[in-house]
Amino acid sequence: MAEKNTQGKPKNRWWQWAILGGLALAIIFLPFPAKASMGTERTFRVDARQFEYEPAILAVNQGDRVTIELVAGDVVHGLSIDGYDLETTADPGQPASLSFVADKAGTYRFHCTTTCGNLHPLMTG
Repeated sequence: MAEKNTQGKPKNRWWQWAILGGLALAIIFLPFPAKASMGTERTFRVDARQFEYEPAILAVNQGDRVTIELVAGDVVHGLSIDGYDLETTADPGQPASLSFVADKAGTYRFHCTTTCGNLHPLMTG
């Protein structure tokens, strides 16, 4: 039996149906987050010489699959990326590589992990 207001007439519930319908439409048409991009495959050749990397800046997007080929031109050089548990070492004439997914947003420095001379602490990218 329908509820009656104080005047004895059934209460009009159209506004309740309007709210429910609006909520249903909002749920249906709200944008859902897009699937995370699988990223792009990026490969870099990094030439290491006392006391520099070339290139010194590697730009990638979050989600990219990154491969770095380290080529030592003079003495043994290492490469480690801050914020990632990655490290590789290259002997002259024997390139080394490391691969990872750039799953963190931000800017990260990389540096030489093998003492390559007096200015070794300045060898960063």
